[in-house]
Amino acid sequence: MGIFSTRAQQVTVAADGSGNFRTIQAALNSLPNTAAKPRTVYIKNGTYREKVLLDNKQQIILKGQSEKGVILTYALARDEWRCNPDGGQDDWGVATLNMRNSPDITLENLTVLNTYGFDAKGEVVIDCPTDPTKKKTISKTGHQMALRTMPGTTRLVVKHCTFRALGGDTVSPWDTDAGLYYFQDCTMEGGVDFYCPRGWAYAENCRFICHNPNAAIWHDGSGNKDSKTVLKNCVFEGDDNFKLGRFHREAQFYLLDCKFAKNMADADIYWATSGPGAKEWGRRVYYANCHHTGGDYAWHQDNLSAAVGAPKASQITADWTYGGRWYPVSGKKATVALAPSNPAKTNSTLPTAANLRADQADSIAEKMLVYQRSVGGWPKAVKEVKVDYTKPLSATLRASTLADADRKDATIDNKATTREIEYLLAAFKRTNNPVYKQSAERGIRYLLKMQYANGGFPQFYPDFSGYRHQITYNDNAMVRALLVLRAVANQQADYALVSPELVVPAKDAVARGIDCMLKTQYVQKGKRTAWCAQYDEKTLRPDKARAFELASLSGDESVAIVEFLLGIDNPSAEVKQAIASAIAWFEQVKIPNMAVKEVQDPKQPTGRDRLMIAEPGANLWARFYDLETNRPIYVGRDSKVHYTLAEIENERRAGYVYAGTWPEKLLTKTYPKWQQKWAAVPATVSPQASK
Repeated sequence: MGIFSTRAQQVTVAADGSGNFRTIQAALNSLPNTAAKPRTVYIKNGTYREKVLLDNKQQIILKGQSEKGVILTYALARDEWRCNPDGGQDDWGVATLNMRNSPDITLENLTVLNTYGFDAKGEVVIDCPTDPTKKKTISKTGHQMALRTMPGTTRLVVKHCTFRALGGDTVSPWDTDAGLYYFQDCTMEGGVDFYCPRGWAYAENCRFICHNPNAAIWHDGSGNKDSKTVLKNCVFEGDDNFKLGRFHREAQFYLLDCKFAKNMADADIYWATSGPGAKEWGRRVYYANCHHTGGDYAWHQDNLSAAVGAPKASQITADWTYGGRWYPVSGKKATVALAPSNPAKTNSTLPTAANLRADQADSIAEKMLVYQRSVGGWPKAVKEVKVDYTKPLSATLRASTLADADRKDATIDNKATTREIEYLLAAFKRTNNPVYKQSAERGIRYLLKMQYANGGFPQFYPDFSGYRHQITYNDNAMVRALLVLRAVANQQADYALVSPELVVPAKDAVARGIDCMLKTQYVQKGKRTAWCAQYDEKTLRPDKARAFELASLSGDESVAIVEFLLGIDNPSAEVKQAIASAIAWFEQVKIPNMAVKEVQDPKQPTGRDRLMIAEPGANLWARFYDLETNRPIYVGRDSKVHYTLAEIENERRAGYVYAGTWPEKLLTKTYPKWQQKWAAVPATVSPQASK
């Protein structure tokens, strides 16, 4: 990371070690995700045998020393990747060069190869857990991608680049709703549909070499009636009787000044009946001044007059192509807003037999289905290993996890269960896969099931060992559960998709949860204060959890509780009272003119330390306060109370947050805004408050 700075706008890759990095991936990894200006990764001539993933980056130029001299190569069949436990159904990682959520990228002077078809000796049969037969035949000429862009990669510029594969979909820039792609002076080679953009694409002075009789080019313009693929002054050649192109769904083609090889078939761009075709906007294929060696075919005669607006050939430029959404040549600012990307529309070429359709598959959601326990919730970790849905799920691990579905480790701790519910509903909205919705609803029912009659939530259910049975505000566990249920009750956003039968139970659960919050607000000498991290679920009295988490008032968890109460529409007098009391307590217990500082300290066991230092104007709050005196307390693994952070052992001092600025935004912004809408009441005590 030190190599790249605001002053160094270029890093160099050299396979021989003469640059900053030996691999392209390492160079990309060194760059911050965002930047105001383009950063250049300059690649010296050489062969780079690697798969490159450009994920969630922007404003990057991958620039080779020369098109023929810089070779990025990898061998991978798409079907092989989809059968690999490290792969998935969404194509991420299927190509030699992969991009997603990475706008404003430029590729220049590169050769990108997927050599699977060129290297393979013939068909092979491999194990494939995702196939109904558990086997898959991999062909030399199946789909093989050199370039694959996922949704969110838009305004892509490609100049003087070569993309080669033997199979289909060699160049696959796929973002149906927001894809904007510009190709200039490029060579593309492959099998069926080997140049297959979705959205808006412009290719000028490009050479296309086709090794499949069915089609060289393809387009998906179903996201917007204005979407189009324009090919200007391009050359088409290939194996005998190759067809020019086809489309499976709504599409719009413009070919101007193009040259067709003598051995190209006498076949116009056609609708492939295996797809829905152009049902709404009709056939839209237009030519101007295109010629076939050996004599023109009748079907590519000039017909621009039939296009919308009857544009002249001279009007059809790169800037014209994008309809105001992008001006890659003139550099003007966009005049038309770009629609958001929709990931669900980009994966529609998988077989449908016995499998989910590709537009119903979400690799993260699929893993969540595997980890969901029989009781309906999810674990945060399995045998001390944190659940990470971004990591590959091998066939062995998948099978063992499914077999362990009855394990009693479901929890709402560390965002478990609530994050899965939220993600699965969003995945259902994107994909319309009913399995995701059903799984999310099971998760919601789990939350309803685990709630105590008094409205509190345990940290785990049904495992009540140790302190897991306590009503748990710690790490905002109970608040997150109630936020989900309130969204269900109010049918907010994606939660409007769940079964209506869950709405009434969710409303009841939220009401009981609020009642529990009011009853557990701690009272000192007749005055409401804040909340503790844990409570006994029967007596509603503050309780101890881990050795360093004694019964005490929390300067952290109390913030989320107040914020939840602030979200109540038409709050009762008791709710207003609870809020005002907590705000007054935060003001009372803040530690003025102090800040927390992280330092590196080789003398410490952890190699670092966390200190409280004087800083004029700053404010801090302790994580724990004494229940009766409001004095900040600091407790280590010995469970002994200390009154300064420095007295705690380094492992806890550096590894656990004992002080922070948690209430700052609440006091300065959120609460004052709430006050403007709802009148507060004096902080007097109710007989139900905890003591």
